[in-house]
Amino acid sequence: MSSGKSDPEQQNHPEDASVDAGPGALRGQVWLTVQTRQAQRLIRGRNGNADKPAIIGLVGFADRLRVIWQAARNDDPYADWWLVKVHEALERVRDLIKNDQAALDAQLEQLTALEVAVAESMKPYRIALQFANPYAYRGAQLIAEYDRFVRTLLTAHHVGVLTGAAMEGSLNAGARKIRGAFAVPQGYHFLNVDRAALQQGTANASRASQLMGEVPEDVLNRAHQAPLVPRKVRFPEEAAKHIRLKPVDAAPRAGIAVGNDDEVST
Repeated sequence: MSSGKSDPEQQNHPEDASVDAGPGALRGQVWLTVQTRQAQRLIRGRNGNADKPAIIGLVGFADRLRVIWQAARNDDPYADWWLVKVHEALERVRDLIKNDQAALDAQLEQLTALEVAVAESMKPYRIALQFANPYAYRGAQLIAEYDRFVRTLLTAHHVGVLTGAAMEGSLNAGARKIRGAFAVPQGYHFLNVDRAALQQGTANASRASQLMGEVPEDVLNRAHQAPLVPRKVRFPEEAAKHIRLKPVDAAPRAGIAVGNDDEVST
């Protein structure tokens, strides 16, 4: 005979729904702050015209990397290869700037009667970053390190450690190296190929080989990869057809508004 009372273990508790749902999506914010115009120009780059070629800045670099990152997720070995190239280019430039910074710091420390504080901006430039892959953030970090190097160069010139010509030479050399690293993704062409297509010798695979060369064997068999790679998940073929890199002379994506609190989303 039933007692009329329900089993406590069979009762539905209102809080169960929220517990089962789990926590919501994580959201965060990343800001890049620079204090020199030289570093700020590397963020935006420059549009090309009849007299001057386009210069790829951080925004254009991140935009092209977005496509490469998606293609690498789709098992495109060329995208994997380009991620290796991007990683190596960023690390090479970072080491050069780090060494130049250390040498300049040592020169300032040799001033026996002066204690020199590196110049700082009274109104730094701050920009919010929303990138789709980690190498774009590494590019932003590279700009931040160059910004510090620029401030040290300007300070060293101000106190007479460097001549104007030496300072300008170092400023231009550092910016040129960063622009060179940011230009690396331009050599990649999205042709919707994967490792299976290369094995089958499809038309797209042949075209990729003509445009970008032969993928190194150690990249093809995944023995050599960039330290940061996406998880391999194929995206729909119909969506892939609409993904393209912009031409080399195309303007960077619009996404930065002039101001002290700008935002980049790519």
